[in-house]
Amino acid sequence: MKKAIIIGGTSGIGQGITDVLVNNKFKVGITGIEKTIIEGLQNSEKENFKAEYLDCINSNASVTITELVDWLGGLDLLIFSAGIGNLNKDLGYKVENNANKLNVLAFTEVADWSYRFFKKQGYGHFVSISSISGLFGSRVAPAYHAAKSYQINYLEALSQKATKDRKSGLPIYTTDVRPGFVITPLTEGKKIFWAATKEEAGIQIYNLINKKKKIGYVSKRWRIVAIIIKMLPRWIKSRM
Repeated sequence: MKKAIIIGGTSGIGQGITDVLVNNKFKVGITGIEKTIIEGLQNSEKENFKAEYLDCINSNASVTITELVDWLGGLDLLIFSAGIGNLNKDLGYKVENNANKLNVLAFTEVADWSYRFFKKQGYGHFVSISSISGLFGSRVAPAYHAAKSYQINYLEALSQKATKDRKSGLPIYTTDVRPGFVITPLTEGKKIFWAATKEEAGIQIYNLINKKKKIGYVSKRWRIVAIIIKMLPRWIKSRM
């Protein structure tokens, strides 16, 4: 039985991934900040499943992850699916920095812990849900777009490390999942197109993991958008 941890697995994309892993006979540990949801999951007595409260901004994520690994009896897969996205037209520092604490600092802590753990163990797969938003800046959500760009570049660096380690005989993998629009609480009330449900996203991400893809888009059609974005001149991007 493979063992997985999902950081941010109680809602949105993380919930979609969790459901797919459970249905595919993984032993799963998840974290989230929705205390009511966590309590409900803890009382459900699901077999080979455990939910723990974790506020990545104000808590030591590494401690909670280590405890879940002990419960799982090992770890094959760790997915970072936690994130904050705020519209912040006035560039308020408090809002921006709160997003940075989760999307940059907490992400880095989890990514670094995961890779070190997998290298010491000799195998493993780290997956992070970044975003197509990381391919360009946005005046209405500067911190979110910048943080996702940070995640994309950090994952590229880890991918380089993993490629080198695989040549040394260590089967370590990373996957950068870049969703377009997915119907989650973060997108509620917004005008969106090509939107996948969290269930569809979960299945597509599971397939990317199985294929050990370095980079994947959800849905696949967003790859076309990504290519176009990279080709656009700066003056057009500034009007997006």
